[in-house]
Amino acid sequence: MAAKRVLIIGGNGIISWWVTQRAIQQGYDVTQVTRGLSSDREPLEGVRTLRGDADDPASIRAAVGADDFDIVANFRAFRPEQVAVDIELLSGRIEQYLFVSSASAYQKPIAALPIVESTPLRNPFWQYSRDKIACEGLLVAAYRDAGFPMTIVRPSHTYDGGNMPFPGGWTVFQRMLDGKPIVVHGDGTSWWTMTHSRDFARAFVGLFGNPHALGAPVHITSDEHLTWDDIARLLGRAIGTEPSLVHVASERIARELPQLGPWLLGDWSHSVAFDNTRIKTLVPGWVATTPFSVGVQDIADWYLSAPSRKVVDPVIDAAWDRLSAL
Repeated sequence: MAAKRVLIIGGNGIISWWVTQRAIQQGYDVTQVTRGLSSDREPLEGVRTLRGDADDPASIRAAVGADDFDIVANFRAFRPEQVAVDIELLSGRIEQYLFVSSASAYQKPIAALPIVESTPLRNPFWQYSRDKIACEGLLVAAYRDAGFPMTIVRPSHTYDGGNMPFPGGWTVFQRMLDGKPIVVHGDGTSWWTMTHSRDFARAFVGLFGNPHALGAPVHITSDEHLTWDDIARLLGRAIGTEPSLVHVASERIARELPQLGPWLLGDWSHSVAFDNTRIKTLVPGWVATTPFSVGVQDIADWYLSAPSRKVVDPVIDAAWDRLSAL
């Protein structure tokens, strides 16, 4: 029997690179659509690459053309018009369409924990989340009205080496090494969920071709709950230092750094814990096996392995100086 053909739109990202790798390992025939931009992640052998930009629907149409695929996973759909093109282009042609949504779409403030897939979707703070909700709405309608074979996947904070969980990238490590304080929103005790991309990929690829996964959303997150103070301290220990932490109200940070405001007020400042019963039912035996105390070393090693990555963000650095001096 021929291997199932998988198309991954946006295949070199923080999550999608690992999904591509896992799919190859599992024997799928994998094609990527990418923009062709340089990536810090190693090229993967055995992948066919097409050129297209998800921000330009016409380029996706041209790249896919009349090719036949069994499974399509879109990691680069952020607006409903992008999803509308996918539905039109792929209807009647595929076995499954996986849309990567976001757990930030859940109602804010959060009414109850743990968050389940039926928790209402509403985020008045962040346009990114509202756009993901609108994308989901189109897919739900397409499934109900025409049987479009969609699966909605909602990750929370998923990371690999290149994804620092605080703003500023290397700035965080440099401040720690210099003995300068790290600004943590709120009182540092809100819960957060960190999921390594390799764990996510095992669950995600496990959904390929699963008829029980059609028509409804599913979480892929770890079961580990960390406070933001925990996360900051683990980052420090990964580079051999104990960081100094300063707690600042989220609203004050948002005023100082307005570009981070929607992200912070619409997602990071809220405690989260997710019910993962459904993904564990759909992919028997799956569990996230990389605690952040282990995965954090990937982040440290990524930054430390290349001098070009040791770049301080002057805007974040100066803002943290001001905030920590209050």
